[in-house]
Amino acid sequence: MSEKASGPGEAGTANGAVGPGPASPDRESIVVPPAILAQQAGWGQAPAAPAAPKDDEQPQVFASTKRKQEVSEAGYNENPPGVGKLGVILGTVLTLLLVGSGITLYLAYKPDSKSSPATKADAAPTASPSPTEAPVPPIKDTAKVLPTVTGDFGQKATIALPKEAADGTFVVKELSAGNGPKVEKNSWVTADFTAMNWTTGKEIQGSYEGGKPQLFQADGGQLIPALDAAVTGHKVGSRLLVVAPPAAAFREQGSQGMGVGPTDNLVFVIDIRNANAPDAVLSGDVTPPPSDFPKVKDNGKKAAEITPVPGAADPTELKTAVLIQGKGRKVESGEGVLVQYTGALYKDGKKFDSSLDRGQAFSFVTGGGNVIEGWDKGLVGQAIGSRVELVIPASLAYKDQAKDTIPANSTLVFVVDILDAGIGGGSG
Repeated sequence: MSEKASGPGEAGTANGAVGPGPASPDRESIVVPPAILAQQAGWGQAPAAPAAPKDDEQPQVFASTKRKQEVSEAGYNENPPGVGKLGVILGTVLTLLLVGSGITLYLAYKPDSKSSPATKADAAPTASPSPTEAPVPPIKDTAKVLPTVTGDFGQKATIALPKEAADGTFVVKELSAGNGPKVEKNSWVTADFTAMNWTTGKEIQGSYEGGKPQLFQADGGQLIPALDAAVTGHKVGSRLLVVAPPAAAFREQGSQGMGVGPTDNLVFVIDIRNANAPDAVLSGDVTPPPSDFPKVKDNGKKAAEITPVPGAADPTELKTAVLIQGKGRKVESGEGVLVQYTGALYKDGKKFDSSLDRGQAFSFVTGGGNVIEGWDKGLVGQAIGSRVELVIPASLAYKDQAKDTIPANSTLVFVVDILDAGIGGGSG
């Protein structure tokens, strides 16, 4: 995704975690609704300005140590924060979006008039169909006739369509089995895909053209079922053939921009690249931080302990130290990143937030002002699989604004595990 054009699909990104919010007071809640993001990227017109949020709908920021309301961290089991206090969903729009250099297959929802963009636009609504929509059909592993697939895992597949029409079966067939961890419901997954429209015989742009995999939570309702529900139960390293009737893809709306009609059957070949449990953390050889950095005690799946340097003066510039060197590619600005983190005050090491306390990894899109500036600057360019300590001066955090237990003009320390990255993810 581009830095600004994170796309209307971002409303479907997961997770509802408290997460490190933007520094300035008027940006702390990610107030930009999906329709405005779409307009910025050239996907339609911006809506009229919404009404001011009520007090109990004010955004939560990462500094919070308690929530104003109980929510599912993954955002799938309760009313989604991305549309405020939901009330009634008036309609469902399912769109295939070209975002940045890749395609994202998000479900986009139209909130009702009671919704407030002051709530976070980063959690996916549930994917339950409306009463007028056909339910998602059960998954089967075969059908009367199937496309033929050639090519190796990790490369764009070649799909040969049969002369016969699809029979409407929702098929997920494992073409080759991987030997990695099994994808469970709500595992964070990166997957590449090749796609074709069986009905028209035309190719649909997939992730291999963009060079980055799709990042999403499996079976969480944020993507069309053809991708979202298909990977659950399969191991990392597996290649899947998916045949999706409309009810498992774009339903009656189709996708005019992508040439998908309301009755079109689609074909996907999905390569499962990686999977992380929601409470996953990194392991590996740890390099102690430099002597002028706060010390870090690794507590596994519990929040790290951060011990400040006695008498150290607040830094004026961002400082980074790699504690575990990852072996993955470098994180780029504009893509989704999946992390675990612990945050503490530089002056006394007092913890103010940690995703590990919730057992839920946090995802956000880099480079778009969705998180404090110190995160965007400190994590972009780091390798996936790295643990990074960030010492962030107030000028790159919350400046002269107090945030719950964080005093104004505070230098912050974060220990961040970069678990994965790709197209999609949340938006801080």
